[in-house]
Amino acid sequence: MNLNFRFAVISDLHIALPQSIWDHPSRFHLVEISIPALELALDRLEQLDLDFLLLPGDLTQHGEPANHTWLANRLAKLPFPAYAIPGNHDFPTLLPDEKSIEFKDFPHYYRQFGYTNPDQLYYTCELLPGVQLIGLNSNQFDESGQQIGRLDEPQLAWLEQILTETKNKLVMVMIHHNVIEHLPGQSNHPLGQRYMLENAPALLKLLKAAGVNLIFTGHLHVQDIACQDGIYDITTGSLVSYPHPYRILNLQTDEEGNRSLQIESHRIESLPDWEKLPQISRKWMGDRSHPFMIKLLTSPPLNLPMEEANKFAPSLRDFWADIAGGDAQFDFPDFPPKVRRYFQSFSATNSEGKLVFIDNHTTLVI
Repeated sequence: MNLNFRFAVISDLHIALPQSIWDHPSRFHLVEISIPALELALDRLEQLDLDFLLLPGDLTQHGEPANHTWLANRLAKLPFPAYAIPGNHDFPTLLPDEKSIEFKDFPHYYRQFGYTNPDQLYYTCELLPGVQLIGLNSNQFDESGQQIGRLDEPQLAWLEQILTETKNKLVMVMIHHNVIEHLPGQSNHPLGQRYMLENAPALLKLLKAAGVNLIFTGHLHVQDIACQDGIYDITTGSLVSYPHPYRILNLQTDEEGNRSLQIESHRIESLPDWEKLPQISRKWMGDRSHPFMIKLLTSPPLNLPMEEANKFAPSLRDFWADIAGGDAQFDFPDFPPKVRRYFQSFSATNSEGKLVFIDNHTTLVI
């Protein structure tokens, strides 16, 4: 089937109406700009001939009913379909509290955006003839009520059945948590594993067996494209944190039936009252980076003493902003060899150690 279509991805919107904004001294993202940034991005996308829009979770600041309602109403005005899934911020507690909705209420807000069954937190739908979307829910709660990134067994069984019914289609999967590592050792590192799907191998096994090779994720707030066993995990940075990106993608099929996915990344550069948005948000992130960098330096595999960590941390104030921007290249020649090599490993390199800049603009053969 000759498939040719165009779509966009906007992730981690963290929508916050002005009266709902609450601050946290360590947050890296600027929820203050969530609505004007989304409006500008949608205004641009509405000028294009898009077939659909994907929203891979963290739609709201903290699951507030008013923020979910505002977003659903805004998406309903789009000239193209939009499809959403929940992130960890969209129902952060198992039961509703004074701020947030209950997890089972999420589908009711997004019945026009994939959730035709309001009693189920995951879904599948035909985007176009021959193209199927599977929207998964990776937000679970353990016995103590703590939120974890995982697919429960009923959802995995449902997914296995759906994949048998869509063998002759191009299947795209959308899930909030990362399925493939986007950072060195992400699955095992105490700072990185919370962004990973705990049972990612089980999901990858099902997808590989079904010939599915496109996954769209969010959560990590970085621009990155990772590949494992021929499966791509395309994660998109947050619209409310540096560099305020969104993606436009074109899938094309040539005369011989070969498919390619062209990916373009765009950024919000300026907003009313935020004329130098990237500079402001980059500084905001750098100003709040010290505790994070200390944890990274004192955690495995470096395990540096606090005295050394405090010495190196100032040189790393922009490290996470550079990671978030994608296609980063790192070298700290004044660091000791072990520390230098560790941070070099975060550069945009392939398995052979060569620099490959694919995180923002690339064409994937699928």
